[in-house]
Amino acid sequence: MTGASASGSGDTVRLAWPDDASTLATVQRQVWLSDGLFGVVDEAGLTEAFGDLDEHAERWRSTLTHSPEARFRVLVATHDDVVVGYGVLHPGSDPDADPVRDAELGDLAVVPGARRDGHGTRLVQAAADTAAADRFSILRTWVAGSDDGARLLLTSGGWASDGAFRELEAPDGRRIKQVRLHTAVA
Repeated sequence: MTGASASGSGDTVRLAWPDDASTLATVQRQVWLSDGLFGVVDEAGLTEAFGDLDEHAERWRSTLTHSPEARFRVLVATHDDVVVGYGVLHPGSDPDADPVRDAELGDLAVVPGARRDGHGTRLVQAAADTAAADRFSILRTWVAGSDDGARLLLTSGGWASDGAFRELEAPDGRRIKQVRLHTAVA
């Protein structure tokens, strides 16, 4: 699960370690703030909705040390050993998913300053490779209907819509429309 890109030979993807918990919490919050995720646009709103950074890091640490399922993986993209993004891979959780056959890329995030450097592409490829190694045959993910960047990243790599869609309610009451994309990995 390592690779190099034009942006440097220090660019890799690896499994997350428990010691990455604080960094993962920081990266996730940076992405949420920059993307206005859940309608929250400031640190105070994030803290109110999701707890402070230490609580957030502790949830990551717990997830990394006590994975909810044997095929649950957190992958991190690094640049010169600094975590700049992550992807969460697990058995499919949708009602129509076959947990033996279908994997889900439940979250994919790259910090704004490291976007367009190939980290997202490496994370997606590592997720597909990991899903195949875990004997899944389909990899799915949900993308906000308004997230053209994520949709372009995935569709340019061969992903396609499978026709499923949903709406989530944000803490501020906004409705977030999402479409599901999939790709074969076996």
